[in-house]
Amino acid sequence: QLQLVESGGGLVQPGGSLRLSCAASGFTVANYAIGWFRQAPGKEREAVSCISSSGGNSNYAESVKGRFTISRDNAKNTVYLQMNSLKPEDTAIYYCAARRRPALCALPGPYEYWGQGSQVTVSS
Repeated sequence: QLQLVESGGGLVQPGGSLRLSCAASGFTVANYAIGWFRQAPGKEREAVSCISSSGGNSNYAESVKGRFTISRDNAKNTVYLQMNSLKPEDTAIYYCAARRRPALCALPGPYEYWGQGSQVTVSS
């Protein structure tokens, strides 16, 4: 069964950092582009970042450029989102998603498979 599981969310103060992980099971993540998305209460889902299957291409929303970094470790079947200089407006549920055809970085997608999400709260 193909599954994506996010982890690493939590409560952090403004200016702090978190690293989200997106662990894949039931498939080889190296064959897929991965995207990160977020949705805050009462707001539309927002595309945050993506990375191609090879890792050679990535993209970021303007709101997170220079603060967030996406990376992948295909040996661990996992993709990461390093989030630095967090702001209260980054508070949201963060989701990872996978696409294979094509396995190219694209925002907002479409993406075929989705995880259940991880809550990130930035507050003092």
